Amino acid sequence: MPRKRKEGTRAPNGAASIYLGADGRWHGRVTMGVRDDGRPDRRHVNAKTEAEVLRKIRNLENDRDAGRTNRPGRKSTVESWLSHWLENIAAPTVRPKTYAGYRTAVRQYLIPGLGAHRIDRLEPEHIEKLWAKLRSRGLKPATVHQAHRTLRTALNEALRRGQIVRNPATLAKAPRLVEEEIEPFTVDEAKRILAVAADRRNGVRFALALALGIRQGEALGLQWRDLDLSAGTLMVRRAIQRHTWRHGCKVACGRKRGADCPMRHGGGLVVVETKSRSGRRTIGLPSPLVAWLKLHRQKQQAEQATAADLWTDGGWIFAQPTGRPVDPRADYEEWRDLLTSAKVRPARLHDARHTAATMLLVLKVPTRAVMDVMGWSQASMATRYQHVPTEVLTSIADLMTGLLWLPPEPKRDEGDEGAAGVPVPAR
Repeated sequence: MPRKRKEGTRAPNGAASIYLGADGRWHGRVTMGVRDDGRPDRRHVNAKTEAEVLRKIRNLENDRDAGRTNRPGRKSTVESWLSHWLENIAAPTVRPKTYAGYRTAVRQYLIPGLGAHRIDRLEPEHIEKLWAKLRSRGLKPATVHQAHRTLRTALNEALRRGQIVRNPATLAKAPRLVEEEIEPFTVDEAKRILAVAADRRNGVRFALALALGIRQGEALGLQWRDLDLSAGTLMVRRAIQRHTWRHGCKVACGRKRGADCPMRHGGGLVVVETKSRSGRRTIGLPSPLVAWLKLHRQKQQAEQATAADLWTDGGWIFAQPTGRPVDPRADYEEWRDLLTSAKVRPARLHDARHTAATMLLVLKVPTRAVMDVMGWSQASMATRYQHVPTEVLTSIADLMTGLLWLPPEPKRDEGDEGAAGVPVPAR
């Protein structure tokens, strides 16, 4: 029970106190912890009645004992926290593509929609209203869901540091995300793609995607030292990505895009580590791919001789005619043209990875081995990438037919046979 005292007297160290002030209101002070400078963190509450002040004091003490105490000092706005988190916490620790996604969500949606709120007064309802507004503007569900994940991640860090006592983004109802239906290529479609790729420069690059599920960046990041043609193995170690240019000017240069900034940095083609530890893997190559890669090497050596001094030797398996690495944008354009020439429906390049995983399912490769080939860290990834094709569904139906609907027994006596296809019990 707080000790009632007169205004101006001191309470024992650490004890809560309550008193009637000269202003006619009841005041209370509670020790919540220690400030950064070592002084006690004493919080003040006041109310018209003694009972109301006692209730506020008990709430503060309960929060303190449960570890729900806000840090002392004036609370920042959502905008100031998100800006600090983005540039000083996320940027140095996440991959550039992840940072680019965070930056888009923060700058385009979160700060304009929620930035003016004090961070400790942000409510789940504020967040849900923003998601509804973004959806009404026609934004894709995936875009709104990305904004939700970004806000939740940023506020989790604020919670961990004591800026807030709860994360309203975890309480808010997340926007519904409708997963896009993926249709892997059929075996016939894959064969048509490979037939056209055989006559294309760097065509074996797309064979690696269809047969082994190698990601775009991983394929473009392959170097000849990663390939052991005698053993028939390929080591995935790195990836090439195109990163967005960032402003480098300390004072705003007035240019909207970072690519136009005279002090731009961090953009262009960048070599990065594999997506995860499991992504660094060794893959066995089918013999046709080994032969194709040998032929590809001979053609590249001829290109190098033709380019002479213009050749930049980076050791890339898939390179431009000057030896420089292939731009992912140009690679994707080549993929689209390849599908058109093969008379195959338009599809994402990443769908080739789904196709490879599905073919491993059809071949009944054990899940542990599939994880090694695909570079997955969790077996649950199989449910996202492996799809049951029509051929497998048909074979299951045939097996069920053979099990339950056996051929009818030979006709014994007239009238003994039941309905067509249904066996008649022996007499």
